[in-house]
Amino acid sequence: MQIRISWPAGQLTATLDETPTAKALAEALPLAATANTWGEEVYFDTGVSVALEDDAQQVVDPGTVAFWTEGDALALPYGPTPISRGGESRLASPCNVLGSFDGDPRLLATVRDGDPIRVELA
Repeated sequence: MQIRISWPAGQLTATLDETPTAKALAEALPLAATANTWGEEVYFDTGVSVALEDDAQQVVDPGTVAFWTEGDALALPYGPTPISRGGESRLASPCNVLGSFDGDPRLLATVRDGDPIRVELA
């Protein structure tokens, strides 16, 4: 399944795996939210509430599409966060991994705190 995430300065598509969280997210699309930034991560509320999956991870590759269950939010790291060690992408807590971006995740650097974000099926 592919989704498109867009904001005023750009857009990216991502390919999601067939996971319970990805399916729950897909059912809620399209959605609009307000972006938050945390180091080199963009996150925003989805209104979707799911449980932490068995294979949840806290340290992920840049460009991973993750779901932060504690905040009902998509977490989109493209580099280090304030709690990273070295150059890793360390999320605030373990997150469900949904998939990854198809293009260069560094485009997320153009997202500003407070930007409107839209997520839809691609």
